[in-house]
Amino acid sequence: MRIAVPQAVEQIIETLTCHGYEAYAVGGCVRDSLLGREPGDWDITTSASPYQVKELFRRTIDTGILHGTVTVMKNHVGYEVTTYRVDGEYEDGRHPKSVEFTSDLREDLCRRDFTINAMAYSHETGIVDIFGGVKDLQMGIIRCVGNPLDRFREDALRILRAMRFSAQLGFEIEETTRTAIEEIAPNLEKVSKERIQVELTKLLCSSHPEQITDVYAMGASPFVSLAFHEIDHSQVCIPSILPAKKHIRWAAFLKDTSREKAVQVLKDLKMDNATISRIQTLHPWILFPIRADKAELRRVMSQMEPEWFDDLLVLREAMELGQTVFAPGEITEKIVKPAKAGTLKQMAAEIREAGDCTCLKDLAVTGKDLLAYGMKPGKQIGETLSGLLDYVLSHPEENQKEQLLKLVKDRY
Repeated sequence: MRIAVPQAVEQIIETLTCHGYEAYAVGGCVRDSLLGREPGDWDITTSASPYQVKELFRRTIDTGILHGTVTVMKNHVGYEVTTYRVDGEYEDGRHPKSVEFTSDLREDLCRRDFTINAMAYSHETGIVDIFGGVKDLQMGIIRCVGNPLDRFREDALRILRAMRFSAQLGFEIEETTRTAIEEIAPNLEKVSKERIQVELTKLLCSSHPEQITDVYAMGASPFVSLAFHEIDHSQVCIPSILPAKKHIRWAAFLKDTSREKAVQVLKDLKMDNATISRIQTLHPWILFPIRADKAELRRVMSQMEPEWFDDLLVLREAMELGQTVFAPGEITEKIVKPAKAGTLKQMAAEIREAGDCTCLKDLAVTGKDLLAYGMKPGKQIGETLSGLLDYVLSHPEENQKEQLLKLVKDRY
């Protein structure tokens, strides 16, 4: 079986083999190529030592030279070249205390996590598949290399990687691997929250985001964070049609919990502040009943940036496919039936086309205007501008300087 390998990767492998060393593309790039997916990056494994690799290529970066990895630069793109190695003892449940270089490809492949990630390839040799990775790809199975208990004891992050690959590829986690996950799950406490968050984000942004429930089903959730564990995941609805964007998928997952709990989950997992802010803004409105009323819609639009409002409509539209968008207990017979996302989208387009004011920067009066009008500096300026904005959200046609200053004179 022949795999299409980028020219730069072929050149690196050829250079190494021409100088008497073994070299192969390895890991995820081989897996993805066999699945017909575009590899995100190409890694190379070789019998050459890091210093021998550096001697053969003009531009290299010592990415992790002590652990055998040198990045070879080709046309401004980096390719990691790692020496065959055997990992020493994993004292912290995450990283080997030491590594030992070896000349045996099999020993290098033995240390990898899953069979589908433990294959190597070169045009000369073809697929090197010692652990049945090709068969597991065909059967749609996530299976550990060797004893799964050993693999998860070595690195507990592999627990979440198994779930993530299952969700990304639509594969089943093999029974002994799943049993080992349930037994070793407490070791996730040894993994940094940042790394846990990255894996959960990749899972949520996969083709099967609903499989976030596997984290609960396999007993890993208590060791992610307490706030995460306490989320009611029984009603999880994360439609795969949602854009695979971090803030949108996390917002969909957290929509059924309180905003305070949602923020706590994100902070526990060391999520970046920009994403937390965006989700915090969107959260109250995902399930909130919004009527087909332009004044009401302008008020909603005034609560967030325009692109965030567009994200909100995307979320609400996706939610409508799987469940009601209305928060429990908020709808009564006296309230007019809320509008569908498609209706809100059309109304928002009309509001924008008309140039209606939905934020302070679009208000026809500024703080300078109020000062020039005779108002004293202080919090009254801000309160007045907020009052004027509230007024024009219901009366967009009166967003004119003269009209608003007259209103200030009459009211303030």
